[in-house]
Amino acid sequence: MNKKIDNRKVAIVGCGFVGSSAAFALMQSGLFSEIALVDVDRERAEGEALDISHGVPFVGHVEVYAADYDEIMDAAIVVITAGAAQKPGETRLDLVNKNIKIFQSILPEFKKRSYPGILLIVSNPVDILTLAALELSGLPEHRVIGSGTVLDTARLKMRLSDHLDVDSRSVHSFIIGEHGDSEIAAWSSTNISGIPLNDFCEMRGFFSHEESMKQIEDEVRNSGYEIIEKKHATYYGIAMSVVRICKAIVMNERSILSVSTKMNGEYGISDICLSMPVIVGEEGVGDHIPLPLSVEEHQLLLTSANALKEVARSAGL
Repeated sequence: MNKKIDNRKVAIVGCGFVGSSAAFALMQSGLFSEIALVDVDRERAEGEALDISHGVPFVGHVEVYAADYDEIMDAAIVVITAGAAQKPGETRLDLVNKNIKIFQSILPEFKKRSYPGILLIVSNPVDILTLAALELSGLPEHRVIGSGTVLDTARLKMRLSDHLDVDSRSVHSFIIGEHGDSEIAAWSSTNISGIPLNDFCEMRGFFSHEESMKQIEDEVRNSGYEIIEKKHATYYGIAMSVVRICKAIVMNERSILSVSTKMNGEYGISDICLSMPVIVGEEGVGDHIPLPLSVEEHQLLLTSANALKEVARSAGL
């Protein structure tokens, strides 16, 4: 990374439920010695920083404080969570016009200061806003990352873990495409510690593969809506996803994660951001990993990309 970067410092722009939950989770992670919070409401940022700081004695030293844009330009990662909240009955794509306007007030701050670190976009709709962040920030593609389907993939692994009564860490699968209604479970490459999914299911006494896969995929796709319906917001799961992505970056893990990145011909898709497995390390996004897809999955991925492109065009991106 650039010498101006402090690899032990992270900043969060937006101190709503997601931003403050991410800050709290990062405080406990031990990854950073500084966590800077930025919000259009300075007092909100100060209040969240003070509240989170009271937990520091339980985890070890980390400084949590409110900041402005000038103070975060040395952060290794800036996490953007600012944006309008998704309301019950509202899709992630309904948020696009509201949140692009918010991004138009935030991202130029990084462009004019030539920010040398990595932007992690979490605000929804994350794929569209990752594309907007690329255009508005002027940063290279490998340093603008959307949280993408990292959380959706975790939800899939958890659901399969419950279904098969096996450790979720032994489940290897990805949700790909849009973080939203057109997302796809990549069933053809799913395995349980190297054993093909259907074979493992039959070992466990499950034989209605297509029915079960459809039910699980629908549950994963709709889980965010279910949470919003019940408690009006989702924030704990995405906060842990932020920790996972940040860890891959600052520890240079070279982990393979389904983050949202700009596509440049991979799988026949260009000029849009969506989630496919890529290597994530200290420089940001590395190589795409060629995920074997069935003909049907590939077609669904193209459909997902086209749906996102249509939204991006309507938003002027």
